[in-house]
Amino acid sequence: MNTQRKIIHIDMDCFYAAVEMRDFPEYRNIPLAVGGDGPRSVLCTCNYQAREFGVRSAMSAVKAKQLCPDLTIVHGRMDVYKEASKHIREIFSRYTHLVEPLSLDEAYLDVTDSKDFHGSATLIAEQIRADIFAELNLTASAGIAPNKFLAKIASDENKPNGQCVITPEQVPSFVEELSLKKIPGIGPKTFEKLNRHGFSTCADVRKSDARVLQNIVGKFSTSLFLKAHGVDNRELEVSRQRKSLAIETTLAQDISTEGECQLVITELYQKLLTRLAPHANREIIRQGVKLKFTDFNQTTVETQSSECQQALFVSLLAKAYSRANQRGVRLIGLTLGFADNAKETQQLSFAL
Repeated sequence: MNTQRKIIHIDMDCFYAAVEMRDFPEYRNIPLAVGGDGPRSVLCTCNYQAREFGVRSAMSAVKAKQLCPDLTIVHGRMDVYKEASKHIREIFSRYTHLVEPLSLDEAYLDVTDSKDFHGSATLIAEQIRADIFAELNLTASAGIAPNKFLAKIASDENKPNGQCVITPEQVPSFVEELSLKKIPGIGPKTFEKLNRHGFSTCADVRKSDARVLQNIVGKFSTSLFLKAHGVDNRELEVSRQRKSLAIETTLAQDISTEGECQLVITELYQKLLTRLAPHANREIIRQGVKLKFTDFNQTTVETQSSECQQALFVSLLAKAYSRANQRGVRLIGLTLGFADNAKETQQLSFAL
């Protein structure tokens, strides 16, 4: 009989902004964002006071200032964030070696075989959050569930500084009431499309069948159907030798010009740099841009590259966008390919 997995998703609360508020008391009770403040700059993150005005990460600084005129925007201190992230991961390692970092401020942990707290994933998550607060004076939220998909959703349920547990017995009822908006990969536009066909919750999907969904969302139908039943069999990617790194966004509304796509790439590039930071020792060999069009067909353009270059992404975009053929763009993604360091190490040992 298979052992029921115990997955924790830890997500730091407005991480960059929280570090700034920790280190500079004058920022603690005001709307604060981290990012650039130029006319084409975007925000990396913002605190909860700013979010009350509708400000959010990846928003342009101009738009954020319109929503919140009193917003203070500070430039990020990546070295400080990296150091805090390194400490957080050291805390994770006290409880399990099965950790999949997603970025500097979030990670999956598999504690299925942990003996700490008599194997209670709930208590382990509470202790990790307590350790983070005691040692870094930062707060984190956690989701605990039998798989990655549900753990990630759960970590957002009681933010900030809270946690949510979905036991195996609770999965059917939790998923049934879940809005399709909360499923990764379903942006506002796709949700509207599903809604027009009578789908708004996982319960609606479960009453239908995958073939009907395929006519609406294409290849994503299989994944959606499984998630609507609470099924996600993905293992944690704990190997340091991952072959690639990617980030993408499903747009709230389809866009129809290359210039608009370039603005999105500017936002994604900053997030990609954050995700790249834990892999700074890896050799980059490839860059790529992915576009998904209104009809759900997609195209990818890649080229050899030895470093992560925003200008090269923009160049690749031009080639990818030339294939739009009057179609709008609903999703944009950036990818980096890594060299196989394991093979290089093996070849070096043979040479020695």
